Amino acid sequence: MARPLLPALALRQAAEYHARGQLAEAERGYRAVLAMDARNFEALHLLGVVRAQQGRHDEAIALIGSALRRNRKSGEAHYSLATSLQAVGRRSEAIASFRRALALKPDFADAHYHLANALRLTGRGEEAVASYGKALRLKPGHAEAHGNLGAALEALARPEEAVASYRQATLLRPDFAEAHYSLGNALAGLGRHEEAVASYGKALEQRPHFVEAQNNLGNALKQLARFEEAIACYRRAAEMAPGDPHAHANLGTLLKDLKRYDEAIACFERALACEPGNGYARGLLVWLLQECCRWEGLEAEEERLLAAARGNGKVPGPFELLAVASTPEEQLHCAREFLRATMATPHSPLRPARAARHDRLRLAYLSADFGEHPVSHLTAGLFEAHDRQRFEIYAVSFGPDRRDAMRERLARAFDRFTDVSAMSDDAAAREVARLEIDIAVDLMGHTRHNRMGIFARRPAPVQVSYLGYPGTAGASFMDYILADPFLVPFDQQPFFSERIVHLPDSFQANDPKRAISERAPTRAECGLPEVGFVFACFNASFKVTPAVFAIWMRLLASVPGSVLWLGAGNPWAEANLRRAAAAQGIAPERLVFAPRLPRMADHLARQRLADLFLDTFPYNAHATASDALWAGLPLVTRAGASCASRVAGSLLCALGLPELVTATPEAYEALALALAREPARLAGVRAALARNRLAAPLFDGERFRRNLEAAYAEMWRIREAGEAPRAFALPG
Repeated sequence: MARPLLPALALRQAAEYHARGQLAEAERGYRAVLAMDARNFEALHLLGVVRAQQGRHDEAIALIGSALRRNRKSGEAHYSLATSLQAVGRRSEAIASFRRALALKPDFADAHYHLANALRLTGRGEEAVASYGKALRLKPGHAEAHGNLGAALEALARPEEAVASYRQATLLRPDFAEAHYSLGNALAGLGRHEEAVASYGKALEQRPHFVEAQNNLGNALKQLARFEEAIACYRRAAEMAPGDPHAHANLGTLLKDLKRYDEAIACFERALACEPGNGYARGLLVWLLQECCRWEGLEAEEERLLAAARGNGKVPGPFELLAVASTPEEQLHCAREFLRATMATPHSPLRPARAARHDRLRLAYLSADFGEHPVSHLTAGLFEAHDRQRFEIYAVSFGPDRRDAMRERLARAFDRFTDVSAMSDDAAAREVARLEIDIAVDLMGHTRHNRMGIFARRPAPVQVSYLGYPGTAGASFMDYILADPFLVPFDQQPFFSERIVHLPDSFQANDPKRAISERAPTRAECGLPEVGFVFACFNASFKVTPAVFAIWMRLLASVPGSVLWLGAGNPWAEANLRRAAAAQGIAPERLVFAPRLPRMADHLARQRLADLFLDTFPYNAHATASDALWAGLPLVTRAGASCASRVAGSLLCALGLPELVTATPEAYEALALALAREPARLAGVRAALARNRLAAPLFDGERFRRNLEAAYAEMWRIREAGEAPRAFALPG
């Protein structure tokens, strides 16, 4: 009869099986030891390790805990317990166990490494970096530690150091696909897109079906304007993972930017089939349907969009809410949630609590649209006219330099013009801080190409939202929003993250130097009938809602011989609007589409052929309304509750024509019809507009400049007094 193995021999044999990866045999051996000695520390510990390797971490925790009750002096056992605690998400307990292991065995490199991982995952980034450092001093060739150190540094907004760590990981392990991918992400975040493309390529060499790398390669190529290559990347990513919404949404976004709207719509529909709750995709789908005036099923999509905006997580972009029937409260919630999702990492202010003192206030305007763009047309005269005795005026540009006449004019208008388009948000914010800007003004808000991330880093003591976006940023890092009493009454303060500042007349800057071509084209040259009333609306087509269009069709039906003159947007919108007109009994040829003209002066001149501008709602004409009024074309609007729906009303009040502002769709339609049917009444409005155009505050650039500068001075006075930003109104 064979003699039973002694515990020590059985333990050694089980450990040999364990070392060879024969877990079942090792388990039987450890159980045999425990049958002989139920309190055997090594057997309890190592059986717990087997359970952990089998993914049975709760059992592992129980076994290793029993072992530690026999021997609390084993650093390896504390480490084994910690790794299983970490695996089941009990991170605080895991951290304590890792620390106990290191107290017993300070040179335990893997314990330092896994402690660092646990610290990083609990948001204790600085401690994690220190622990990774200790692990790497003990084991310099630990590629995974270099990679995870990079992630910790990136989370701490130390991107250059993160790049160095990721790069070291790839040097140690050239086949480390995740490190190549993370390096690409860090380089892309720094604006180094050519290098990012190379890193994503290496990640894909190691793992050809790495969907995230394929997607982000597309993003980097898009930033380099290599659009067809980016499209191919997104298509490959979508083929790799048909059920993943990200590639579909990224492809849709690029196709939208390229104005390939029909293809973009199909992409967002596929993204939403994968993930119906994706608010980002829902918002852009709704915008595209609006822009193409494709109204079948639009009402249901808008309801889904509003439901997404009221939720949390993947809410729509805030801009997409402006052209639907959203409330100011919904817009604030959506903006806050959007920023929370896209800017999860808090940033420490780059400027000291007390700003540097200068002889003149340093005022910086930040925008991607310094060039031929409506915002620049409105503000160019302001930038030129600012009081240089009191202010130094800076431009911080992060948009493309198209080298057009407006860009050249603006470059001359500023005391200093700084291009940060190639910089990351962090680097651009540091540049703003280096310039010691006192007041930074965001001209973008939640519009395309915005760089909210610059402002999130607080590079200036006072930060102001202005003009480019008709709503709240929803951001704790924006101090003020410039408005007027009509645009944003003080009772709307609960729906704005910024403090509201009232300028006394209108919030909108206007350039009194804007030229209008002396020669107006003929009606025939513009495709208009020689006789007949001309209703006009040059707003973007996404602002034209079915309800507004129905009013317009009733007006055409009520005014024989009239036409509706619209801005040519895209072929889908034109075709769909003509079909919608026919469906409502209006001959499609009564819709006339005006092509875009290269010179604004010519566009202003041709507006004099129209009789009445019909505004849209809930998203009004903004710069387009100023264009019409400056050209002498009367405008009828309907004001709602949101900022976007009150801009045209603000302009008309500042022009001394509040009677053209209505409060309901019925009043809007009735006023437009009365003006079309009563030539004398319309003539009186046109005469009042002609009188007020150069006398009322709206186009008084000097008056506006003084008011705006007074607002900036009061913001700075509040700051210098050590007070928190607060709402205020300038006297009229």
